[in-house]
Amino acid sequence: MDILISGASIAGPALAYWLGRHGFRPTIVEVAPALRTGGNAVDFRGPLHMGVLDKMGVLPALRAVQTGGNAMRFVGAGGEKLMEWPAGLAGGDLEVLRGDLAQILCEAAGDRTEYLFGDRIAAMTETAGGVEVTFASGRQRRFDLVIGADGVHSGVRRLAFGPEEQFVKHLGYYVAGWDVPNEWGVGKDSRLHNLPGRMLSVAGARHDPARAAVFGVFRSAKLSYDRHDRGQIEGILRERYAGMTWLAPRLLEGMSSATDFWFDQICRVDNPVWSTGRVALVGDAACGATIGGQGNGTALVSAYVLAGELAAAGGDHRVAFPAYEKRIGKFARGTQKGGDTTGMFLAPKTGRGIRARNWINNKKWFLDLTFKIAGDRSTGLDLPDYPAPVKAR
Repeated sequence: MDILISGASIAGPALAYWLGRHGFRPTIVEVAPALRTGGNAVDFRGPLHMGVLDKMGVLPALRAVQTGGNAMRFVGAGGEKLMEWPAGLAGGDLEVLRGDLAQILCEAAGDRTEYLFGDRIAAMTETAGGVEVTFASGRQRRFDLVIGADGVHSGVRRLAFGPEEQFVKHLGYYVAGWDVPNEWGVGKDSRLHNLPGRMLSVAGARHDPARAAVFGVFRSAKLSYDRHDRGQIEGILRERYAGMTWLAPRLLEGMSSATDFWFDQICRVDNPVWSTGRVALVGDAACGATIGGQGNGTALVSAYVLAGELAAAGGDHRVAFPAYEKRIGKFARGTQKGGDTTGMFLAPKTGRGIRARNWINNKKWFLDLTFKIAGDRSTGLDLPDYPAPVKAR
């Protein structure tokens, strides 16, 4: 069977790996001209996440590029420490850069997977025998199944289920990241500074000590903007962070020359069902949370289950798709709820809220409880062992 996957970030390559192991023929289409490099750090925690990575055989490669996690040190305008999250709590059991993870997962998928970079799905028509796909490039092909692994702004979801506004809930905050020269000599631990409803942070870039990574969160009602217009987005960020002292003026000044730049709303994807006909969703496209919802680990687990159920059903999507959602749905929707409070934690809306957050997070018992809750969200699911007839490479 020929299966088209939209998206080459995390869920897509992981799904391609398992489909190839089960004897399917996966093709990944990715709108970017090549694999994206850099990006923010992503983490995995608990035996469930780590167990799937181990089954894929990618743990040695990931450990070779792991960041080791970083402490999150909240500071005042003069740099004085107000509160700190230790590296083990912020980074889980394994933390790597998103770009490194995508590269390793794509290498694991190997030559069993066909890649179509610099293209995207423009239209789909389901027939009795498959899905007729028209790409933005104009090429046309037929596939047995189509899987959307293309994130919270999924094009496959839009084509198959309806407009994004029906499924994506804004959670009251926006998040951004970019790189700047490391003129402060900061190391890997993050320094974070707050004003009510706003946060900016800086940490040393993992692969280049001469660069620093900036991360920002601000509170806002849903904005109207072109997410492909970087100039417009930079204008929004300068307006929102106007008047912030600390290192903010220099961090904003370096934004225009950043080579790694991203911006999005903090949101949650609420899709009541994850499949329709020969089309299904996986990862953030199905149940995403921008940040704090353990979406990366859930994407890996979901890809493993989706491919396994397709194999167990002999490729019959009418059996496999409902079985996949029944097995993983409750768990995935539970983990994504962890992202509902991320914005409020990073950028409380009042000065009193900032002080209360700092006070409670300076208590060891509270950090221990937080660590336990995060660990509990990544457990509670027993995965079947789907026999894979094709050997790993």
